[in-house]
Amino acid sequence: MLSKDNLFALSLFPYLGFLWLITRSGKTPRLALIGFYLLLVFVAVTIPAGIYAQIHYGKELANVDWLHGSAELFLTLSNILVALGFRQAIIEHQQASPPESK
Repeated sequence: MLSKDNLFALSLFPYLGFLWLITRSGKTPRLALIGFYLLLVFVAVTIPAGIYAQIHYGKELANVDWLHGSAELFLTLSNILVALGFRQAIIEHQQASPPESK
């Protein structure tokens, strides 16, 4: 059976494939694409933060509030950028196509 750490590491490969596909398609709003890439920063920050929490505090990252919250900031920023990017794309699409009259 896979440990949660191994599963976390393995999940990176499908996500990298997802990033490659949406980048290559050229159809993803730029701001949303930045948000999806920022999720990699969250992963890059979370791993050393988890190691630091274990070594320095002897606890899992989730149990060291200040460190966990700092790492989660990148997840929050990623989600905000994805949402704003798609919101902007929807607004631009609505402005480009006139509303249909009934």
